[in-house]
Amino acid sequence: MKQGKVWLVGAGPSDAELLTLKAKRVLEEADVVVYDALVGRAILSMIPSDVRCIDVGKRSGDHTMSQYKMNELLLEEAQKGNNVVRLKGGDPFLFGRGGEELELLSKNNIAFEVVPGITSAISVPAYNGIPVTHRDYVSSLHIITGHKKAGEEYNIDFKALVNTKGTLVFLMGIKALSDIAKGLMDAGMDPNMPAAVLSKGTTSRQKRIVATLESLENKVNEIGIDPPGIIVVGKVCNLSNDFEWYEKLPLFGKSIIVTRPRDRASKMTAMLRKNGAEVLEIPSIKTIPMEENKEFEEALKNVSQYNYIAFTSVIGVKVFFEKLKELRIDVRDVKAYFAAIGSGTAKEIEKHGVLNSIMPKEFDGLHLGREIGKHAKDTEKILIPRAKIGQSEIVEGIKEESNAHIDDIAVYDTKYETNGIVDVAGEIEAGNIDYVCFTSASTVKGFVEMVKLEDYSKVKALCIGKQTEEAAKSFNMTTFVSKKATIDSLVELCIEMSQ
Repeated sequence: MKQGKVWLVGAGPSDAELLTLKAKRVLEEADVVVYDALVGRAILSMIPSDVRCIDVGKRSGDHTMSQYKMNELLLEEAQKGNNVVRLKGGDPFLFGRGGEELELLSKNNIAFEVVPGITSAISVPAYNGIPVTHRDYVSSLHIITGHKKAGEEYNIDFKALVNTKGTLVFLMGIKALSDIAKGLMDAGMDPNMPAAVLSKGTTSRQKRIVATLESLENKVNEIGIDPPGIIVVGKVCNLSNDFEWYEKLPLFGKSIIVTRPRDRASKMTAMLRKNGAEVLEIPSIKTIPMEENKEFEEALKNVSQYNYIAFTSVIGVKVFFEKLKELRIDVRDVKAYFAAIGSGTAKEIEKHGVLNSIMPKEFDGLHLGREIGKHAKDTEKILIPRAKIGQSEIVEGIKEESNAHIDDIAVYDTKYETNGIVDVAGEIEAGNIDYVCFTSASTVKGFVEMVKLEDYSKVKALCIGKQTEEAAKSFNMTTFVSKKATIDSLVELCIEMSQ
């Protein structure tokens, strides 16, 4: 049996856009992902649903699996021939016990690679407006673990840390705040030294408390703050109000689920993240071209006979041109006018060197059908390559205006996705999801099939189009509809609702 390989991967602090390109590529190629509790939800949602994922916990004081068993697990999975990703929050070699996990692999001649991650010691302060170094304040940075075993004293030379006069960052230190503050002050640090506790950094639930070293514990107890978090001590903490930027983004604090198929979610996800949202990609459907589609192949072999070809989705366009290429049919044989349900579909048509001729003002099947019907003569032929479970509105719209011949052919099927690694139902019930974005009725139905909530009234459904809204309402979701049936308009709706 071919031996597998292990990738020790740093996932960064939580923001999915801080995941390195190499880490993303490795995750997409994995057979098995062994992950920590500190890996961000948005990153976990990026893992393909067919990848086997193993939760080993590893949050401070709460380990699902012992370190010894975890090391054995990595070895066993690799010996089975699997590509194994050991996914860890932050960087695997910064208090991540990454070296321990590689020792057993090395002894057993298992191939491995290390993919460094962006450490929370620098990125979380940055997202809170705190530069860990600044030439007018400090010239050194010191990163210390704030974690210790129960009953043990800290093995930290507080006097040496005080003498550095640099910025101090304590990772995993919220529970030890009292001991850390006392240790520093007992070693001679000024009780009025600026200090901060930063919780859930780079996520929609990010929280910051800045005070003096002496008063920080009381302020934290008064306001309340939960792990995971870090402690920053140094004059640079006073810059947080002047340098804060993340909280100023229009969608900061919002956690949004995108339900589009993974290969079509990138534009929406990127726009939402650009505006500060924490985005979880939870595809509820996937589209699959239909195999052995004799009716479609016959239509394409006689494609020159059609006067109009109408598309109700981007995937329909892709399947059409891919099948033309597969059958070795020259696109110049197409004599028809192209019609698109909306601007996204029209752009996909024009990627293939042909212009779209017809597009309705209202982006739905009924209005597209009516617009085609106004142009089509009764003696002409129309081809509609679309989804197997598509609505019949486009055909009804054409028939209202014309008696043209219609070949309405299913060219791809829509399958419901299975739930991945993120507990979507639990996140919704806990109030951790602000909006769920739906672009079609099928994404709504797939989401319901996947999540299986008893009550969907907590779901704020942001919808493209009336059909999508009606599907969401049928499950008692609270619905909001974008002004236009476009991704841009849906993102604008998110921003408007967040003001």
